[in-house]
Amino acid sequence: MSEEQTEKIRSVLKEKLVKALDDGFVKFISSFTGNVDRAFAEIVLDLKKDHPEIQMLAVIPYRNKLNRMKEQEDIKALLDSCDDITVLKEDYQPSIYIERNRYLAEHSDRAIIVYDGREKGATVNMIRQIHRRHKEMQEIPVGLEIRL
Repeated sequence: MSEEQTEKIRSVLKEKLVKALDDGFVKFISSFTGNVDRAFAEIVLDLKKDHPEIQMLAVIPYRNKLNRMKEQEDIKALLDSCDDITVLKEDYQPSIYIERNRYLAEHSDRAIIVYDGREKGATVNMIRQIHRRHKEMQEIPVGLEIRL
């Protein structure tokens, strides 16, 4: 993903997070899995400076993943700023990311999804989890160009 596209995603993500805050949402959850999840957390934690009622929650699939994440200074700083960290399992299991998505869907009222249209993978699984639970979903579609 290009730097320009990443900045566009961050901009739209911030708009959606500000809107969520305006709509009364104050608890935000991230799995910190990839760049978008980290950008989400960074934006939420930045908004928290002016809105101390915001809570940032991290959901990490298994303990060793958390330990490896804490070895990276930038991610460790984000995790240390979270109000709570939930570790779903002590050890890795093949189905752990499906379980993580299920947990995220169950504990969310609104999901903000950055989606590139792929029909396989964690993001499409997350979308299915959200739909199964009839939760609100806001999509940020990406591809060659962001379609707003």
